[in-house]
Amino acid sequence: MTPTGHLDTEACYRAVSSRDRRFDGVFYTAVRTTGIYCRPSCPARTPAPGNVTFHPTAASAHAAGFRACKRCLPDATPGSPEWDVAADVAGRAMRLIADGLVDREGVDGLARRVGYTPRHLGRLLTQELGAGPLALARARRAQSARVLIETTDLPLTDVAFAAGFASVRQFNETLREIYASSPSELRGRRTGARSAGAVTMRLPVRTPFAGRRMLDFLAHHLVPGVEVAAPGWYARTLDLPHGSGTVRLELVDLPDTSDRSGGGTGFVTAEFRLEDLRDTAAASERVRRLLDADCDPRAVDEHLAADPVLGDLVRAAPGLRVPGQVDGDETAIRTVIGQQVSVTGARTVAGRLVAEHGRAIQSEVPGLTHLFPDAATLAAVDPTTLPMPRARGRALVGLAAALADGRVLLDRGPDRDDVRRALLELPGIGPWTADYVAMRALGHPDVFLPTDLAVRRLLVELTTPEGGDPDPERWRPWRSYALMHLWNTLMPDTPAPSRADEEN
Repeated sequence: MTPTGHLDTEACYRAVSSRDRRFDGVFYTAVRTTGIYCRPSCPARTPAPGNVTFHPTAASAHAAGFRACKRCLPDATPGSPEWDVAADVAGRAMRLIADGLVDREGVDGLARRVGYTPRHLGRLLTQELGAGPLALARARRAQSARVLIETTDLPLTDVAFAAGFASVRQFNETLREIYASSPSELRGRRTGARSAGAVTMRLPVRTPFAGRRMLDFLAHHLVPGVEVAAPGWYARTLDLPHGSGTVRLELVDLPDTSDRSGGGTGFVTAEFRLEDLRDTAAASERVRRLLDADCDPRAVDEHLAADPVLGDLVRAAPGLRVPGQVDGDETAIRTVIGQQVSVTGARTVAGRLVAEHGRAIQSEVPGLTHLFPDAATLAAVDPTTLPMPRARGRALVGLAAALADGRVLLDRGPDRDDVRRALLELPGIGPWTADYVAMRALGHPDVFLPTDLAVRRLLVELTTPEGGDPDPERWRPWRSYALMHLWNTLMPDTPAPSRADEEN
């Protein structure tokens, strides 16, 4: 056990001895005799107990002088599901670091977002995660670089800057230290699919993964101009720190790849086209949020499937996720647009806002024409000109102003309860809106919407003599996933895009 972590040494060793895949990404095993660190499910011979230490992050293992195993690629795993479940300072900081915030704003910027001094944040992250913010950011850059090297044909110089390194020399030195290989040697061992003219990545998710039902949800709510979907894939525009971009995702069901030792890992193929390659890490992290990639579906499904009322729905859709977001501000604004109107009506209104106030972009994906309007743009709009009731228009403009001036931050940095209170202080923002934003924008796993009309109707329909009345309290701490199982019964299959959609 590391002196700075909170890992149970005996429990960790049992997981390693059984090669339990459920713990991949939750902790890492460092072997003193070889100088390498592995994921718990590494197929190599299990080391003796006295030769191992356990680390909560890959960065912690790097800081202790270990390099990544070339056999199990321990840094190519989904992140710890505990980051969203606990949503403590360390988890919130990890989300921002993965988004590239330290590369863009430094440690001071990260500390401001989570509400601590840089020194105290450094102590806290070292205590909880075994490494400070700079080391955690360095590990993220190295992992991004390795994925780009092995799965794209980007020149290595472009890879260096796309991954967030300040120089090619820093890029070379870091990869040699962590992987014991030069960038050229890593490219020679490539195992992924090659791409040309785009950055194509395989984003890791825990299995099972109900990709088709996630696609159906996204397609049912898509905004014209910003999103487009068809059977098997979903695409959208991205407003990123250094420029615009698009992503096209192949969303199909990924079966449970676990064995007797636990959960497995699958991959979602994502093709990015970016105006600035420096946005590669931010784009991939935001899409992983959209996919709820760090969820532990086995833990969620085992808990909810035991419920007498909800069980059949859970067993019918294993691995169902809560769709997240690529932009918290956009999610909040779309939520206000959708207050007390049908999904079809909300899509129509949002499409008009995009056409009138969104920034037009060039895209090779038919139907992707605009970025969603940013908060500063909408904050300056006269609410009486918006295609909605005046009270809702004022609420939307007021929310946009709060997002633009930083009174409300939806980047997963602040505490969730603080964000909810800030939202409820705004005119026209009630509990349903604040909680829906918490679920989609902040990744809250335990949100329930008892006033939602569809949910109320479904709960009445689910009441059975055998199962009794539905009790959302039994669904804690996964009520957001229970809510998705309820809504899932209402989602139509994804239709093929019409010619008019493709030409818009």
